[in-house]
Amino acid sequence: MNPTAAPSLSWSQDLALGHAVLDQTHREFIDLLGQAEAADDASLIVRLQALFEHTVEHFAMEDDWMQASAFGPLHCHGTQHQVVIQTLQELLRRAREEGDLDLTREILPELGKWFAQHAQTMDAALTWHLDQVGFDPLTGQMSRAPTASPTPSGEAATCGPASCGS
Repeated sequence: MNPTAAPSLSWSQDLALGHAVLDQTHREFIDLLGQAEAADDASLIVRLQALFEHTVEHFAMEDDWMQASAFGPLHCHGTQHQVVIQTLQELLRRAREEGDLDLTREILPELGKWFAQHAQTMDAALTWHLDQVGFDPLTGQMSRAPTASPTPSGEAATCGPASCGS
């Protein structure tokens, strides 16, 4: 273990969204992130690979739900997922091909900060939407048709003032 690395993120009720499947998936992500952050040099690549594989499945699940339930901000939410996956891929490449573990150690705590914000904003909006349409994650079916408002406040389906990059 890396004795100097405290996890950048720990599970707390502040991160709970009230959606059993997503909350469990988020706990798993946080655990894997913490394991990668605490890994010694010999096990960092293995831990990073486990985090990457989980993240790909985790984000694919959310992306599938967003598509199936006609979630308005699908593009913005999905774009954030793509950026994180690409970042983890690049960290793995650099670690394997160049032996660069320092960049991974710098980026992982930032990933924890990003994830907390993402869960409390983007994923909270998604879970609200899923509840509104009566989406069943096991069947992929909705019991109610989507409404025009993708968020609790009825704001437009964008990530910021002009684009997803905001």
